[in-house]
Amino acid sequence: MKLSVLIPMYNEAETVLDMAKKMAETLDAALGHGEYEVVFCDDGSRDGCRELLDSHPVDGCRTVGYKDNRGKGSAIRYGIMQCEGDKIVYTDCDLAYGTQAVVDIWNASGDNDVEIGCRTLGKDGYSGYTPLRKFMSKAYIKVISILAGFRYSDSQCGLKCLKREAARDIFSRCTVDGFAFDLEMLILADKLGYRVGEFPAKIICNRDRGSKVSPIKDTVKMLKDVMKIKKIHKDVGKEK
Repeated sequence: MKLSVLIPMYNEAETVLDMAKKMAETLDAALGHGEYEVVFCDDGSRDGCRELLDSHPVDGCRTVGYKDNRGKGSAIRYGIMQCEGDKIVYTDCDLAYGTQAVVDIWNASGDNDVEIGCRTLGKDGYSGYTPLRKFMSKAYIKVISILAGFRYSDSQCGLKCLKREAARDIFSRCTVDGFAFDLEMLILADKLGYRVGEFPAKIICNRDRGSKVSPIKDTVKMLKDVMKIKKIHKDVGKEK
């Protein structure tokens, strides 16, 4: 069974080569050469990170993408359709959960169609967060659990594993380009009857100083997206 690891990137030239090498080393040791691919999806970067990876190739890694910046949700959606593995794990370019977590969530997924990383399942899931970011993350999860009827422990963890068929079915229906794309994916997975499991995730590499998230602006946008998601997909699954 081949594994695809999908990593969205936007202006990651300073670190992307190192990240690619670390990921390839871990996957080589765990799966063996040729049993995986690492797909970096460029979300319209302006710092040449895609060109850097293409000109300094790392075995098992390749790039896809587009020229205009659209958002993380768009990068994941586009990248999913380019992945060739039987299962797809997506994670962030800063490898916040480490490289071994990619292997671990893949192993833990079993027969589940979707396996989601959850920072709330362990005591140290938020250990790398600043107090403000920890508070905002937990508050957001609580709010969307009320607004969207979200029943899982954590929608926004940047570590998830999906069977390829389920991933393509779900993401072909997704519309959100921003950070609420994870929530849209899980709402659709539920409505379409896919089996979802939860995996304890822990932040081990925190990059708050370089975060591209604007706490107030992006939280407001995510809440608007929640309402949009509910409206657009209200009839999904009713035909079953």
